[in-house]
Amino acid sequence: MRRLVLISAFALAAALPVHAQDAGAASATFIDASGEEIGSVTLTQEDGGVTISGHVMGITPGEHGMHFHETGDCDASAAFESAGSHFNPTEHQHGTENPEGPHAGDLPNITADADGMADIELTSDLISLDEGDAAYVFDDDGTALVIHANADDLKTDPSGNSGDRVACAVIEAAAE
Repeated sequence: MRRLVLISAFALAAALPVHAQDAGAASATFIDASGEEIGSVTLTQEDGGVTISGHVMGITPGEHGMHFHETGDCDASAAFESAGSHFNPTEHQHGTENPEGPHAGDLPNITADADGMADIELTSDLISLDEGDAAYVFDDDGTALVIHANADDLKTDPSGNSGDRVACAVIEAAAE
């Protein structure tokens, strides 16, 4: 009996990490307006901020604004309005070039090549994957990444004149 209890305890201990979450990592899969998967990113908490790495395809060539939005909901049938406004827990104005900014969700523009492919390699010190930080992305309703139709002018409140939402990805904590 004792041996059975020990075996059960070891089996349970081995299974637990599979269900745990890695607080320092996350991922997100982009969908387009038709709900099709068009890319993905990983997010990693590091000393200098959160690194965002991945790619997206099938968007128009040129520059596009990309922002963290306040709600982790990507309803393509509602043009991704379900993702809410820009992630802004510190209540600043939009834009890294705005003297009253930036929002925590503000990011540099991404650029899609002639084939509609954009590599994403960014770091943001405005958001956090660490619970307890003011800009923690895993609050009760989650957070999404949204790609817009146009470039962000980096200064106009509330959205940098970046246009319609063309892709959206819900941020998910990575399993350990």
